[in-house]
Amino acid sequence: MKHWWTKWTVWEYFPWWLSNVPVYGMYAWFALRARHFFFFSNVNPAIPLGGAVGESKTGILDLIPGHIKPKMVFVTGAEDFETVLKKMAESGLEFPVVAKPDVGERGFLVQKFTGPEALRGHLERFRAPFIIQAFLELPVEMTVLFHRFPDTGRFGITSVCVKEFLSVRGDGRSTVRHLMTQHARAAFQLDRFERELPALLDLVPPAGENLLLEPIGNHVRGTKFLNGNHLINSELESAFNSICQQIDGVLYGRFDLKCQSIEALHRGEFMVMELNGVLGEPAHVYDPAFGMWRAYRDFYRHWRILYRLHRAQLRQGVQPTPHREAVQFIRGYLQYKKMLEAR
Repeated sequence: MKHWWTKWTVWEYFPWWLSNVPVYGMYAWFALRARHFFFFSNVNPAIPLGGAVGESKTGILDLIPGHIKPKMVFVTGAEDFETVLKKMAESGLEFPVVAKPDVGERGFLVQKFTGPEALRGHLERFRAPFIIQAFLELPVEMTVLFHRFPDTGRFGITSVCVKEFLSVRGDGRSTVRHLMTQHARAAFQLDRFERELPALLDLVPPAGENLLLEPIGNHVRGTKFLNGNHLINSELESAFNSICQQIDGVLYGRFDLKCQSIEALHRGEFMVMELNGVLGEPAHVYDPAFGMWRAYRDFYRHWRILYRLHRAQLRQGVQPTPHREAVQFIRGYLQYKKMLEAR
């Protein structure tokens, strides 16, 4: 209970539905101007609904040049585990790996595995299509949000976020459980760790040791997001523009990637774990120092970019998804997600 006040007074920790109330208003304004609830869906015609919800991660990754993707395999959920291991061997995929649902968002059911038995249990519990992807050991994890206009070719990067993984610093006396209670970011993850990693909580890290708690770089898992927009320059835009021109039918998206260093990023040397579509947020706004009002200003700017891309696509003859088709797609996704959550 120590940090309960923080959850309701610090914008970064607001419940997702609450922090997005002003964003719903922004969306409604641009939808009204476009006269279409799903106006954004024509921005990325290669992805169902533009990547707003329910899209296949495999389908999106198939659009990306192979040299910037880690090794991965797709499993349907119907195979036995021996078949899964055979697929991994044929692809040269070794542990550690990350398993993630082919359809899902916000870190839902994403988990790192260092050996086959835990992976077997995960896949057998959640009988659904999954991607099994090599866990990249590269030290820097980031997100980069881009857009490009179909008529003018104008390209831009509007958000760079650097991720700082959840960890605790040992004092030689305290358990991980106690150390986590001392900081709000870690304390909010305690219930999840009690369920998933109870043995870890009883460890006593040596004095001065930084113990990594969460290897998955997701905000809802305690990762700290830092504003990296100062890294945006012509060199970075050139590196990403050359990649994005090879991805047909995607005009707006956010790369989740890893690289060896910032210098390597500017050279275009990185590996992409995911590409998010039209609802890929400008993640830099969750930097604790960024502030709520600046965040909403940037959210508005990004919705405005989506609207302008929508208009540019209309001029190219690309129409948004019809309302009935979009509603059916969303309904099917919600039923699918409810089924997985019940397992």
